[in-house]
Amino acid sequence: MRVLGLIPARGGSKGIPRKNIRMLCGKPLLGYTADAVLASTRLSRVILSTDDREIASVGEQCGLEIQFIRPQELARDDTPTLPVVQHALRWMGARGESFDAVCLLQPTSPLRLPVDIDGCIELLENSGSDSVVTILPVPDEHNPHWVYFRDGEGRLNLSTGEAEPIARRQSLPPAFHRDGSVYVTRTNVVMQQNSLYGASVSGFLVDPARSVNIDGLLDWERAEALISGSTLWSGQSAILEAGARGTR
Repeated sequence: MRVLGLIPARGGSKGIPRKNIRMLCGKPLLGYTADAVLASTRLSRVILSTDDREIASVGEQCGLEIQFIRPQELARDDTPTLPVVQHALRWMGARGESFDAVCLLQPTSPLRLPVDIDGCIELLENSGSDSVVTILPVPDEHNPHWVYFRDGEGRLNLSTGEAEPIARRQSLPPAFHRDGSVYVTRTNVVMQQNSLYGASVSGFLVDPARSVNIDGLLDWERAEALISGSTLWSGQSAILEAGARGTR
């Protein structure tokens, strides 16, 4: 299976300006993803998609291939990921490079490992699914069987549509959420179905202890603590982070 590794890194990040090339524990954020993809054994080729020439230069220094500078219309704040992926596949296709699947690797997940990338690709190949995404377990208290939505009159309704919640924690079925560090999708699903998921999605479980997706400064702090092995990332910081996410 030929798989294109695609790293999207635009220059206009808002939460943390110039985030993709900001130094994280002595290395540009982009460098962590570069290290992981270069150590992967299942990616056939890896390219960086950016609209920013400074990011392109840093990417080259990290060992990444620059095939193009992404058009500005594909680098706006509200630009979805799908057309960015399609643009890269069309560009490579026009130059005689075809791929069975594309692996999306965002620099905001600096702690992914090569084994995560290769494991997702192997699962895609063996499962026959349209796509594979990295996943994490959902804590019991957030399991869909215990989660309520509130209607317009203030009444609570279980997210599953059931009349009553499952009584015992031990009876809850395992639930998962996207980790965001690796997405692998078959090319025909991306190009013909206009989807990064398709009809059948498989999940590759990753270690929660090293999962971080950098969106804001609290996420950056956590990444620094995890990379440096610091014990200073306290429960209080985690509470603040959860509160910040709840107001976004």
